[in-house]
Amino acid sequence: MKAETAETAAGLEKAKLDAIQQLGQIAVPAVEPSNTFCLTIIGQIEGHMVLPPQNKTTKYEHLIPQLVAAEQNSKIEGILIVLNTVGGDVEAGLAIAEMISSLSKPSVTLVLGGGHSIGVPIAVSGNRSFIAETATMTIHPIRMNGLVIGVPQTFEYLEKMQERVVRFVTSHSRVKEETFKELMFKTGELTRDIGTTVIGEDAVKHGLIDEVGGLGQAIRKLNELIQERKLAMGKSQAQPYVITAAADAALPSVITPSPEGGLTQ
Repeated sequence: MKAETAETAAGLEKAKLDAIQQLGQIAVPAVEPSNTFCLTIIGQIEGHMVLPPQNKTTKYEHLIPQLVAAEQNSKIEGILIVLNTVGGDVEAGLAIAEMISSLSKPSVTLVLGGGHSIGVPIAVSGNRSFIAETATMTIHPIRMNGLVIGVPQTFEYLEKMQERVVRFVTSHSRVKEETFKELMFKTGELTRDIGTTVIGEDAVKHGLIDEVGGLGQAIRKLNELIQERKLAMGKSQAQPYVITAAADAALPSVITPSPEGGLTQ
């Protein structure tokens, strides 16, 4: 018994030391069972090509199964998406944005630090979007890396990709297409590129984001959306029987007993 106790104490001490080395604190606060799922999108969004190991990345093939699981899990009633991303692969970003926008459960997005480039469609894909006061969003045209063939088809492909991004952003936010394209093709603001960087309140003024707020406001709004969905589902399930005029006319006006007993019309 003494040996087992000593071994357990040694294991706990090692766990504390590991927590200090890895996280800088003795114990991680315990998370109680929650009805919401938090999805974080940080660093660069990695698509079909693997990025260098020194890059902090979010792999879209990791996020899609999580969203499917959250949609199918009956205990999950809402989804919070937290972004601090520089952008990345266009098709991977659009795939994540489409997945979030097609969820049947309430979703709230929160931009912390930055939601740049292809992070913009993801930021507007939820039912409600928030941005921190100091967070930024960079809006610029899409770019192509690697081999580029100098033929008209290449430029047509880029234009179609650009229209996909514009169409998604304008259909999932309050920003007008003319305003979004004006921000996208603005020159003189970015040193090495064309485009615009909007900060906090500016993103709300342009209609990209719904509100300026942080974690508390985002969770509060998500809980409100969850309650609204519960009420809507409750009303749809409770369908009281309504007697129409035709049904009322078909009902017997007088019920008299028959000679054999029982009832007749």
